[in-house]
Amino acid sequence: MSIVKRRLSPEESRGMALAAACDLLIEAGPQAVTLKAVASRIGRTHANLLHHFGSASGLQKSLAQYLTDQVCGSIAQAVLKSRTGEGTVRDIVDLTFDAFDKQGAAALSSWMLLTGNEDALDPIVDAIHVLVDEVGEGGHEDKEMHEDTLTLVLMALGDALIGERLASSLGLPRNKARDVAERHLEHALNRWKNEHQD
Repeated sequence: MSIVKRRLSPEESRGMALAAACDLLIEAGPQAVTLKAVASRIGRTHANLLHHFGSASGLQKSLAQYLTDQVCGSIAQAVLKSRTGEGTVRDIVDLTFDAFDKQGAAALSSWMLLTGNEDALDPIVDAIHVLVDEVGEGGHEDKEMHEDTLTLVLMALGDALIGERLASSLGLPRNKARDVAERHLEHALNRWKNEHQD
């Protein structure tokens, strides 16, 4: 008796492909995220993935969007929890740093830049901008929050790329950049609370 595979909707198929691409990114680095490798991992054809993403560059851009949506959602929740006392500033810092390091966003960003696919970074940049405007009551006018976010993201990106070697070279603990980011963000959130108290 043969087993009949259930036909997946386009959304389900894309979701499976992006989850597999994310796993490949974490396991083997951005160079491993190819249409062929992703297709093989989910039991689909190369042509099927071409239909969904158009090209390897389209897959990278979709993967950037997928990662960003997951990460920004988590960070937004952590920010809101820290404001109500349910979470900590360190939670926000760790989520951001982990997104670039353990979840592969820094490696993917670097790879896209090196392969001339800078446009694929747009989802990351746009989503961070939207996140900042949503969690800040000042919206687009809250330049200080934009500056704080820029600092946190650049620290997380830099730490993922060279943090371990640089900290070792300077004789500092591996998590020193996270500690510095936590102090900076703690100050920024305290400023925000003071400005928004009645």
